[in-house]
Amino acid sequence: MRTRKFLSAALAVGVLVLMSTSCTSNKKYTALQGKYDELAAKYHTSQVDLAECNANTKSLDAQLADARKANEDLKAGYAALQGSLNQSIAQNTQGNVNISKLVDEINASNAYIKQLVNAKSKSDSLLMVLTNNLTRSLDKDELRDVDIKVLKGVVYISLADNMLFKSGSYEISDRAMETLSKIAKIIKDYKSYDVLVEGNTDNVPISRTNIRNNWDLSCLRASSVVQVLQNDFGVDPSRLTAGGRGEYNPLTDNDSEVGRQRNRRTEIIITPKLDQFMDLIDKAPDAESH
Repeated sequence: MRTRKFLSAALAVGVLVLMSTSCTSNKKYTALQGKYDELAAKYHTSQVDLAECNANTKSLDAQLADARKANEDLKAGYAALQGSLNQSIAQNTQGNVNISKLVDEINASNAYIKQLVNAKSKSDSLLMVLTNNLTRSLDKDELRDVDIKVLKGVVYISLADNMLFKSGSYEISDRAMETLSKIAKIIKDYKSYDVLVEGNTDNVPISRTNIRNNWDLSCLRASSVVQVLQNDFGVDPSRLTAGGRGEYNPLTDNDSEVGRQRNRRTEIIITPKLDQFMDLIDKAPDAESH
């Protein structure tokens, strides 16, 4: 009886223990399950974050590659710009040298032009004085047969044929001697000028003893004037030149007596000495010397 009661009590105690243990295990399970679920959520979140990091890493790698390529392009562009800059500097240096050389040449040319202008101005002034002096020395009757003008730095003294010579002749008339004496005085006063005497005729044919045609007549008339200037009035013959133009240098047509009379003339042409002109030419700046 006591044994049965003991067994019953022991059984009851065992059941109580089992029930107590079972309650404890359920609570632990529930707690563990909660922790598991929490860890699972965190794991999932970590996986999502990892995927995003991997994606960002790939994007950053691509950006880094692009940046490296851009950097290489910039280096190449810089090298090209540096080369262009060096070439420009070299060209600019050469350009400065060329500009300096050109400036020197322009300055030399300007100095030469100024010298020519001064020489021409001086010559023009002297020619104007010469012309004025000659005009004042002639009387009214002489001025009707003498035409004086200055063209391009040259004095032209045109003497009418009927004042200098008889028709068809090359002998100087007495009337012309006084006029030629006044012209000779002016020529002698201006020793830096040369004198060219040109004979001109109309187109009427001529044929006489020692005069075959108008070429002969124009040359003989110019020679007569030159010899009078030299022999009678003392003009230096080295300054004198005689020439004939025949009928081929007319002032107007030969269709009328008035026209033919104008064409029959002897011109005394006073010009600067050729050697003086050549001296100025020799002083021209030589571009190769700069």
